[in-house]
Amino acid sequence: MSPLNVGLADLIARLDEELPDADPLARITEAQLRAHTLADLGDQLVGHYVGKAKQAGKSWSEIGEAIGVSKQAAQQRHASNPFERYTDRNRHSIVLAQEAARTHKHDSIGTEHILLGLLGEPQGLAYEVLIAKSGSEQRVRDAIEEAMPPSGPKALRGHIAFRPEGKEAIEQAIRAAADLGHDWVGTEHTLLGLIRVEQSTAAQILRDLGFTSDELHESVKAEVAKRSAAPDED
Repeated sequence: MSPLNVGLADLIARLDEELPDADPLARITEAQLRAHTLADLGDQLVGHYVGKAKQAGKSWSEIGEAIGVSKQAAQQRHASNPFERYTDRNRHSIVLAQEAARTHKHDSIGTEHILLGLLGEPQGLAYEVLIAKSGSEQRVRDAIEEAMPPSGPKALRGHIAFRPEGKEAIEQAIRAAADLGHDWVGTEHTLLGLIRVEQSTAAQILRDLGFTSDELHESVKAEVAKRSAAPDED
């Protein structure tokens, strides 16, 4: 049995169910996109436990041995990771942002893709805040889709880089967590990071939906205080 309790037959059945009328080539393209997503999630999974190992005092040599690579390779791949303090849900939202860019055939990840990624984590605090204010998920999705740039000629393979404003939003998310005194970076902090990049597409979308930076900050602060769940679940 697969360690994730998901087999090849399950993946095939789901793709066929979701794309019943697609031709064989379209299914190949979609399968490739999903393969990239699975690979990215695998990298995030390893990165999560590398962070745990470092917190437990393990050396890069020990971590490299556990991964099956050299100390240098392990350190280069996992040290100074901007997503080190990101919660699992927030890491997944970043994976979804990359896949949103790929699906729309864009060659870089912008703030609009990051915002779309947050909608893919309905258990995240950002999702709750977004829906509570906007009234519905569809309203947010429609606003994002309307602001999306035109699609490119084809979907990219492999890693997709962040645009400068996307990188800034990630940095602002980390700062937002610090401002609130949190030692984790959850989806709620990414939402705050997006609106802090004032000239970005996502910030404009959020303002059009009725959000302001100060109000959003207070909403997140209140909701975090109200939640009793462990922070790494957000």
